[in-house]
Amino acid sequence: MFDLEAAAADVIDVSPRLHRDLGPGLLESVHEAVLAAKLRGMGYRVERQRSIAIEFEGLRFDGVFEADLVVGGTRLVEIKSMVRLSAVHAKQLLTYLRLTRQPLGLLITFGGATLEEGIRRLVNGYHPLASSRLCANRIIGE
Repeated sequence: MFDLEAAAADVIDVSPRLHRDLGPGLLESVHEAVLAAKLRGMGYRVERQRSIAIEFEGLRFDGVFEADLVVGGTRLVEIKSMVRLSAVHAKQLLTYLRLTRQPLGLLITFGGATLEEGIRRLVNGYHPLASSRLCANRIIGE
């Protein structure tokens, strides 16, 4: 059985090390590749740039968007390489979660000087076990 909370914790634990060792300013694809490799090394099934299909009013649309990382088939991780996340990034991931009917996603930006404010945990009808400081299904910047 896939442990959603353990996977989220591992992504959150690995990301600051990547940021510290690689530094800010690299392309998103570099952070994505390294994070995926580290998670695979921890035993997770990780897909990069997975094409996502959605359904709307009985119609199916293949390849409408691509998730940066899908961990264990159920967790979406969106990676950015900008200094600051904005509300539109959180809305984008929440929409992805809703359309894919996934409960939990992480939004990470590696572009800032530190990763302290660069990780957001977003939920879609999921009651997480983690502390509320890690839950960020609120508008960023408020």
